[in-house]
Amino acid sequence: MDPRFLDWARRLQAAAQSGLAFTKNPFEAERYEEVRRIAAEMMAATAEMQIEKVEALFAAEKGYGTVKLGVRGVVFDTEGRVLLVKERADGLWTLPGGFADVGLSGAENVVKEIEEESGYLTRTVRLLAVYDREKHPHPQPYPFHVYNLFFLCELLGGEARTSAETEDVGFFSVDDLPPLSAGRVLPAQIERMRQLCDKNEVLADFD
Repeated sequence: MDPRFLDWARRLQAAAQSGLAFTKNPFEAERYEEVRRIAAEMMAATAEMQIEKVEALFAAEKGYGTVKLGVRGVVFDTEGRVLLVKERADGLWTLPGGFADVGLSGAENVVKEIEEESGYLTRTVRLLAVYDREKHPHPQPYPFHVYNLFFLCELLGGEARTSAETEDVGFFSVDDLPPLSAGRVLPAQIERMRQLCDKNEVLADFD
């Protein structure tokens, strides 16, 4: 899989989406739709996805094409273990989080995601990192460009509880992690979060 083709497909999709959002000319709209179809074909062929699924994903995107924003909560217990949740989708573990919802700040989003996915109540302490998903070796390609925000959160209360998206909840040593959902988070990223916390670095990591 050549990552350049994924990048080209995403950029073509975003350009077509923006063009369709602003053009008033029906002939231009047809050309943008054709560009979107070509982008979908490139994405499906390169990422080995069903063309119908990619076309539906692209067609659902409206307005100016922008990067998507995800949030991940980094919660340590008193023993220095990190909170992870087990995803029902693939049976693998990850930091709690997901795509940010409209109407909430990044800090509010991550607190909501942690409670929904794990049952624990937290308070956002600080931003640890802003990572471009494409600059990290996630094995599974994603149709859209994503920035992930990692927030350090303080544990306030609650208790372990699964959800519609998660089937298990637990705290783990960073040196002995369970199998991770590598499309969502990588071992090196969790280790980097520990380093940032241990060193009390106040500046957020990026890229």
